[in-house]
Amino acid sequence: MPPPVRAAGGILWRRIRDETQICVVHRPAHDDWSLPKGKLHGGEHTLACAVREVFEETGVRGRPQLRLPEVSYVLPDGVPKTVDFWLMRAGDGPAGRPADPAEVDRVDWLTPQAAMARLSYGVDVRLVEHAVGLPPVTAVVALIRHGRAGQRAAWPGPDGLRPLDPAGLRQAAVLAEVLALVEPRRLVTAPPVRCVQTVQPLADRLGLPLERDETMAEPPDPAEAPQRAKDAAARLALLRMDATAVVCTQGKLIAPLVALLDDAADPVPYKTPKGSGWVLTWSGERLIGLTRL
Repeated sequence: MPPPVRAAGGILWRRIRDETQICVVHRPAHDDWSLPKGKLHGGEHTLACAVREVFEETGVRGRPQLRLPEVSYVLPDGVPKTVDFWLMRAGDGPAGRPADPAEVDRVDWLTPQAAMARLSYGVDVRLVEHAVGLPPVTAVVALIRHGRAGQRAAWPGPDGLRPLDPAGLRQAAVLAEVLALVEPRRLVTAPPVRCVQTVQPLADRLGLPLERDETMAEPPDPAEAPQRAKDAAARLALLRMDATAVVCTQGKLIAPLVALLDDAADPVPYKTPKGSGWVLTWSGERLIGLTRL
């Protein structure tokens, strides 16, 4: 049997005259109404795929806000298919046209109730029901751990000057591609060189300054980690006022920080590999989304 199909898409929404509208697309080959989605290209990141497919099928650039529940089903040929969906707010730019009229020949913006009535599949309807029940998203912060930087013991100089190794530089390039999709307004990094280098490609891509902040660095004494996590959480609360941000930190801080934000006592489940991170979604002071990147 062929391998499972991986795909991604989005619930794309906008506000028009105080009314929420959701985008649905008509696929002539299937004669159905669906949420915009499509298959991953090779090793494409699922978030990148979701944004690309939404744009190709609707002509609108979506801004990812929150990862929605995964959708799984079996195709008519018996092959399982999994779709990662994201809640996306429509960008401010002018709408274009679907990339391939043979794939999507009509794009409609409907109220949530009308969209649920129009959609052809129950899994899509249930996903819209879930999204409609969410509180409004007010802020999105991508919290990442710096990329690979060799071995601490093998570096002869001050640890704060230890740079990314070749694998870490590749991780930084990938992160720049993915994190640019959330359209951050602020870029904050812990001062160590490896942290700065991890977000520098993103800063160059977006033309944004890097803000160095000691609060986002791991403390020299591990016993200080709980207090540093509280300080970092307070810093994130201020960053949320700008709606979107990317923050780069270190391994000994990111796990207790995410555990604190998620109101969990044990930081172990929140350990984060180098060059990866989390998308944190808030509604006011309430954390409503926590997604591993």
